[in-house]
Amino acid sequence: MSEAESGGIAARYEERNGERLLRFETDGRTAAVAQNIEGYAMLKVRPSADGDELERYYGFDMALDHAAELLGVSSSALPIPADAEDMGM
Repeated sequence: MSEAESGGIAARYEERNGERLLRFETDGRTAAVAQNIEGYAMLKVRPSADGDELERYYGFDMALDHAAELLGVSSSALPIPADAEDMGM
């Protein structure tokens, strides 16, 4: 597991239940980006780590844009833990 924080946004990356999971939280709002553990499948955006999938993306940037929208922040404001930097296809 690795973590990062910036501007009141906390990010946590972990591998669990066969997924690479990047979770964000700020001001009581959450968003998550998940990918299979092998790292080759599309990214799934969810409202929370265990929430239902909202959308799938090939690119990490597009998934981060959607996650940022759920949080009400700019995607450039999202801190990315080092272990999650290679997510996406």
